[in-house]
Amino acid sequence: MEGRARLQVSLYGGVQGVGFRWWARQQAQLLGCTGYARNDPSGMRVEIVAEGSRRTLDQLLSRLRQGPPGAHVSHVEAEWQDSTGEFEQFQIRP
Repeated sequence: MEGRARLQVSLYGGVQGVGFRWWARQQAQLLGCTGYARNDPSGMRVEIVAEGSRRTLDQLLSRLRQGPPGAHVSHVEAEWQDSTGEFEQFQIRP
């Protein structure tokens, strides 16, 4: 069985006010990932922290790079980490 990993992503561009967090939650849930999405208080980015298998996190990252209709992702910063197992589901955080 493939081990779990953690992916921390910052997405920049036209990503706030376009339903990005709700769309990201849907994509993460479809892939079986846990974690959260939240808007950065600066209004300049959306932060995603997700845990799952490396394969499913790679799929999620690919989807996040495209974003939902109406969003424009101009820059992505992704950092791989060890899974902590702290999440039970994928949530939207304020």
